[in-house]
Amino acid sequence: MARPLRVEYEGAIYHVTVRGNARQNIFRDDGDRRLLYSCFEECVPRYAVRVYLFCLMQNHLHLVVETPKANLGRFMQSVLTAYAVSYNLRHRCHGHLTQGRYGARLVSGDRYLLKLSRYVHLNPVKVKNMQSSPLPDRIAYLRQYPWSSYRGYTGQARRLEWVEYEPVLRLLGGRGEDKAELYKEFVEAGVAEDDEEFIKALSLSPRSIGDEEFRAEVEGLHGQMLKKRRRPQDVAFRHVNTGKMAPDKVMRAVASVSGLTEEGLLRRHRGWEWKGIAARLLVMECGLTQRDCAQKLGLRSGSAVSYQMRKAGDALAVNKQLARAMARIMALCSR
Repeated sequence: MARPLRVEYEGAIYHVTVRGNARQNIFRDDGDRRLLYSCFEECVPRYAVRVYLFCLMQNHLHLVVETPKANLGRFMQSVLTAYAVSYNLRHRCHGHLTQGRYGARLVSGDRYLLKLSRYVHLNPVKVKNMQSSPLPDRIAYLRQYPWSSYRGYTGQARRLEWVEYEPVLRLLGGRGEDKAELYKEFVEAGVAEDDEEFIKALSLSPRSIGDEEFRAEVEGLHGQMLKKRRRPQDVAFRHVNTGKMAPDKVMRAVASVSGLTEEGLLRRHRGWEWKGIAARLLVMECGLTQRDCAQKLGLRSGSAVSYQMRKAGDALAVNKQLARAMARIMALCSR
């Protein structure tokens, strides 16, 4: 079955949602959330996108992003691939982390963008187990929730370098610190009462959030793309995707990011994190046996590979710089 077509154009703004496979959690702890932050820190400037806001929940996440270069697909593929590999390495597990393809709906106009920002930021207090809590408790919880952009918007926490706050804050007017206060009042007014009009707007189209004219425009663009889609090639000519990375490509990517040559990876270096990372990728993502991996990396045995993999996994869990390097490696491997 062909993947649904994604409408992309320069300057498009999207509401992106990513959910865990089979509704499983995509974050086990704060270390995982910091890993995702590292992926954003690496990929946002690389793809020149503008992240306006985000909210990380236990089994899903929301992201509002503008793509000046019409490259949402490449950006999200790089982020999610890097995070999934880092997550699997850290927790020593395998398999798909997210549920199929991420969701992405185009957003229209300032009014819808502003209301969407409130909807996304209110996610932590709209879950079932928070609905029965007293209103002051829900507001207090929202204000202290650390894994969204809300606290940066309201001046309660340091702003993240990869998030652009001003475009949304300007929509409410005000100057200086007044912007943060106006935004806080706007968002927290939605804790007690849902915006039924906006919630209805969310249900009107799977591809867009906006008025009738905008929805029709997006549907028109989508229809044009369907007409241009080429007929499927005969199965004999299709490239079979095994879902595995090529070992040589992994070696080149690790060498490039580490500043070593491929031959340099075969020699012992103090710390050995790079050889350990290469070993984990070769075994877990390329499907090599530990014995084959040992031969490729110049190690003496499969047990030596196992040791290097474990050591790299431990380092990845605590070393933010190494997590960023992993994001760069995955970006290179996904090209």
